[in-house]
Amino acid sequence: MCAVTTDQQAGPLTRTVLDHRYRVDALIATGGMSGVYRGLDLRLDRPVALKIMDSRYSGDEHFLTRFQREARAVARLKHPGLVAVHDQGLDGQHPFLVMELVEGGTLRELLRERGPMPPHAVVAVLRPVLGGLAVAHRAGLVHRDIKPENVLISDDGEVKLADFGLVRAMAEAKITSTSVILGTAAYLAPEQVATGETDSRGDVYAVGVLVYELLTGVTPFTGDTPLAVAYQRMDRDVPAPSSVITGVPTQFDDFVACATARDPAYRFADAAEMGEELDAIATELFLPPFRVPAPRHSAAHQSALQQSAPTHHLGAGTATPGGHTKAYERDELPPQEPASDADAPEPTGRFAGIELSEFQWERQRARRAVLFWVVAVLTLAGLCAAGAWTLGSNLQNLL
Repeated sequence: MCAVTTDQQAGPLTRTVLDHRYRVDALIATGGMSGVYRGLDLRLDRPVALKIMDSRYSGDEHFLTRFQREARAVARLKHPGLVAVHDQGLDGQHPFLVMELVEGGTLRELLRERGPMPPHAVVAVLRPVLGGLAVAHRAGLVHRDIKPENVLISDDGEVKLADFGLVRAMAEAKITSTSVILGTAAYLAPEQVATGETDSRGDVYAVGVLVYELLTGVTPFTGDTPLAVAYQRMDRDVPAPSSVITGVPTQFDDFVACATARDPAYRFADAAEMGEELDAIATELFLPPFRVPAPRHSAAHQSALQQSAPTHHLGAGTATPGGHTKAYERDELPPQEPASDADAPEPTGRFAGIELSEFQWERQRARRAVLFWVVAVLTLAGLCAAGAWTLGSNLQNLL
């Protein structure tokens, strides 16, 4: 990895102050529509994350209206699995969001570092994501761009979903049209590809693809272009994760199949229903609890080093490593060819420094612990019942 100077890596907006309040510090990551910076709320002396939109959106009144409306709607959502939105504004040529700063990294960076996850680690990631998403779905909000880049993991093991509302703001502001697909190609639901429209079940599909990727280390469809990847799901089902990596329980195969059904009517209705099924699977398989580790070499950690030691040379790493949210023209679609897995990375046999085979032992130990407590409770209940019966039988003698 080549080294770059801090000035090259810093980005054009660093050292500026937005709205006379938010100081822009180090660049964390860039995407298709925006850049994310570490910042400081000068009024409250609070570290924040600043998501600054591309300047090409500053002159579009439809976008700015929708952007403001979405920010207000998301700011009302309260759940530990959601990144909190504090403020929004427009400074010169740049619409921006002020969000909670999550010290850690992204799920994408964790997958790049450690490879596929065992089932109970997948559950530990999904529970807060689906919990936060369920709150949004109950409020009538749809994320539209769920992917590992938008799942943040703190150094304390918290898992949070970020970036609500931005795709919807663009879509409903008529920046796009029916000839454009907006989103991240690998996670789009078939109806998003076909019409650009979606609801909570589109988010469910994206989470299903995410589950597949967490279990296998790869996404289900590949292709030469993002559009080729997007269009494959129109007539192809997401394969079972167990067909890619051994040891995946059949319950997760069924879970992914239901979430990624091509017909939305056959999917989970929303994140709440999907979360209930996930809990049932975790209980059935006796999956032990797990603390999700933050990636060690994340862009967020590098930005913190950059801010504390601005003269150091850092490795290039601020670009978002996975797919970007983009607008894809449908008429750019090349002739469709069968997907090839030749370039797919080989799944590793370790996660968080532990052999995946060891997680089977953890599952067995969790099952034994549950059985121990069940036996203990039943024994105690039996002793209490026997004592009560004995006492009742001798009550008259005592009187």
